[in-house]
Amino acid sequence: MAKIVIVGHKGQLGRMLDAFPTGFEHVGLDLPEFDMTDALAVMDTLGTIQPQVVINAAAYTNVDKAESESDLVYAVNAHAVGHLARACHRLGVPLVHVSSNEVFDGAATMAYDEWDQPHPTSTYARSKLAGETAARFFHDQVLIVRTAWLFGPGGNNFPAKIIAAADKHGQLRVVADEFGNPTFAPDLAAGIMALVGRSAPAGIYHVTNTGAASRYEFACEVLRQAGRGHVPVTPIAHTEWQRPSQPPLRAVLANRAAAAYGVVLPAWQDAVTAWIERERREGRL
Repeated sequence: MAKIVIVGHKGQLGRMLDAFPTGFEHVGLDLPEFDMTDALAVMDTLGTIQPQVVINAAAYTNVDKAESESDLVYAVNAHAVGHLARACHRLGVPLVHVSSNEVFDGAATMAYDEWDQPHPTSTYARSKLAGETAARFFHDQVLIVRTAWLFGPGGNNFPAKIIAAADKHGQLRVVADEFGNPTFAPDLAAGIMALVGRSAPAGIYHVTNTGAASRYEFACEVLRQAGRGHVPVTPIAHTEWQRPSQPPLRAVLANRAAAAYGVVLPAWQDAVTAWIERERREGRL
């Protein structure tokens, strides 16, 4: 049976990719057994597996901590992606690499298209753009899938933190001038697998749930659907929420390329509904 390798299969997105039904045999690679920063290990491991497709869902994602760990974040988000691309080039198989909306500076007034010029403003964001560049430098069969504001079942993500904070404090203050596309990991996994199944060509794809929201709007919708709509939520400016790294304020992504292949994800509000239903079903909410 043809094999698909999922790098980072233990993570929030990787678990969903691994669980998504396909005609492939899924082979998951992750720490501690697999170190993607080891170029020789990457080449040897993929050479032994002989996959037909490789999906890289692994990343260093602690945006704030990245400011003080630049060597590590670049090793994982940039150099290691180059290792994967070189191995895929040698094997002659496509690489799907998951990137971020944070490669943009958020200064635009409209949603970013796939062909817009990136301008990262944080260490994490610069490392993600470096990963995109490395992948495309070493291999000509690379699909860059940018996404935003990912949340998945059982994860330590924004909706889970909002509900926990609401239950603990009884009121919240949430940034209202930062905008993005809330994206449910199972929906993103389905979108990625659809691109693979439809043999989408190399290029950049923006894959998020449909629509955009502020952090404040996202939080209010989560609380409403979780039966906590009575919890007071005060909208604040990003300057009132100090952090080591400031994300782009309006890095909303437009889906042009994936939509051309029929890949359009549900509305983000429906994704919140699906997340809450799953959290309740699995006893976490």
